[in-house]
Amino acid sequence: MSIGRDTGTYGFRFAEPAGLPLCGLFAVGRGRETSEAYRWDGTTRDDGPLLLFQYTLEGEGVVEIEDRVVAVGPGRAFLVEIPGRHRYYLPPDKPPWEFYFVLFRPSLLLPAWRQIKEAVGDVPSLPAASAPIRALKNLFEEARAGKIADPFAASSHVYRFVMELCRFAASRGREQDDWPEAVRRAVAWIDAHYADMVGQEELARMSGLSKYHFLRTFSRFVGMTPNDYWNRVRIERAIELLGRTDWSVDRIAAEVGYSSGSYFIKVFRKLTGQTPGSFRSGRELPYSRLFFD
Repeated sequence: MSIGRDTGTYGFRFAEPAGLPLCGLFAVGRGRETSEAYRWDGTTRDDGPLLLFQYTLEGEGVVEIEDRVVAVGPGRAFLVEIPGRHRYYLPPDKPPWEFYFVLFRPSLLLPAWRQIKEAVGDVPSLPAASAPIRALKNLFEEARAGKIADPFAASSHVYRFVMELCRFAASRGREQDDWPEAVRRAVAWIDAHYADMVGQEELARMSGLSKYHFLRTFSRFVGMTPNDYWNRVRIERAIELLGRTDWSVDRIAAEVGYSSGSYFIKVFRKLTGQTPGSFRSGRELPYSRLFFD
């Protein structure tokens, strides 16, 4: 299955109620830049104060932070303050640079932001399957669907994203770069083949470990069993389809690898707190329980 690579930038200028501690979402987007004319200078921007997180999906850009020049390829992000001594751009003769980004106001979140940068640096590596990147992707999908309609929903998404970054920064030992190769292979295989029907014995065999050793090692480093991780990936793919298509629940269940619609609904409700139908109708905040730790 191939889903189109939607790009776009969505801005938010809500009038925030006086006296309430809200996190101000300024913009979120997914970009695909092909020209070296793409260039931002933090010393000349006048839309701050803002905090920017930008994560590369494909290609490679460059960020200059004070006196450092760093290539930002797939799986790397950069964190900068606006205004500030930085520049980021697509160098000449480079393939397209594709990325997610989010901009938000520093009020309330600056202490957490500084703690994150102290722990992981200002140009960290994050797995595409990590909770912060999933949260950022969900934020973009919510904005693209027009579901962030007030400052309260916007604040909740920004806060959740930053808290996922905080948790990631506090759990350095669970980054994929630190996982055993067998676990990284298994996670990559699940991410790419989530709709396949493969048992844990076969997954262990592909990873080169005994079933018992594989299950224990996977759970230790990923923080959940292979089945729990598999279900999380499938449900997140299903959420994309619920938002982008008018397919039936049974068709979506089959597309993401469930043998029956009823079991799919059971797992979906367990992980999200709502049925696929209520999610699609928008009667509840669709991503309020999508962080499956």
